[in-house]
Amino acid sequence: RSGSGKKTDIDDFVSYENVAWSRDLKLDLQRARYAQFETSHIRNAHYRPFCTKYLFFDRILNEEVYVLPSIFPTPASEQENRVICLAGPGNRMPFGCLVTNVIPSLDFAFEKAQCFPFYVYAEDGSNRQENITDWALEQFQEAHGASVTKWDIFHYAYALLHDPAYRTRYAENLKRELPRIPLSPTTHTFAHFAEIGQQLMRLHLDYETAKEYPLQWIENREVSFSWRVEKMRLSKDKTQISVNESLMLQGVPQEAFEYRLGNRSALEWVLDQYQQTTDKRSGIVSDPNRPEDLEYIVRLIGKVITVSLNTVSLVQKLG
Repeated sequence: RSGSGKKTDIDDFVSYENVAWSRDLKLDLQRARYAQFETSHIRNAHYRPFCTKYLFFDRILNEEVYVLPSIFPTPASEQENRVICLAGPGNRMPFGCLVTNVIPSLDFAFEKAQCFPFYVYAEDGSNRQENITDWALEQFQEAHGASVTKWDIFHYAYALLHDPAYRTRYAENLKRELPRIPLSPTTHTFAHFAEIGQQLMRLHLDYETAKEYPLQWIENREVSFSWRVEKMRLSKDKTQISVNESLMLQGVPQEAFEYRLGNRSALEWVLDQYQQTTDKRSGIVSDPNRPEDLEYIVRLIGKVITVSLNTVSLVQKLG
């Protein structure tokens, strides 16, 4: 209400210049529920595959937080927890999954992404519990030996969800329901999948430290060299990436496009997300360039190509 006591239309009151006012946020304002700035709420988040952004993690300013406060309650939890994100039931994109150790968005790489963490916590970060039950551990130990650990099961599941044979056999089920994880037919196969799953998980989590794939850099001597990215473009034959007027990357291996997440390859996700955009309603400019690391985006392209090629190689070993 206004100071005079007269009811005020919330849409006439709010400004969209700096805030994307959602229905729930308007209701919070009407109910006098206010958010407070806390530096501890500034968190790393995976907005899209291999695209990390800062997120102000807050129940009022985020439209929905779901159960994420029990998965990543504090920045410290990011050092130890691992979450397998995959396509939820009814997803229209091809099935896929990707591990993360930071807060993922709802449409991380798939529509209505579902998250399966190794640990869950109380919202203050206490009371850490393993999300794989003791009952499940007993089943795997009875089938594959007493040395099997819950981390082995977690890694095994990650490999299985990448297995082309599994995805093909259960393709119709994966469109309608969450995946089910069967016991491995042999102890040797279980150990093999657990090892590959661990390697895949390490590869996908540590993508920023991957070795760059040796692309050929072609510089345009007619303009001043710049690292700045506004919108990168992939050539029709998918062998070249135009970074800007001054730089072209050549020699993109076609095998890199075989590693797909949803309806795009990992490399195409990077090309799509690392571009400058302007919000039509607010006029706010989103700039992917990092002043403290001007080379980041170009270097990332080479690293994601390496991750893609190594992923394809590891998945082939599952057959």
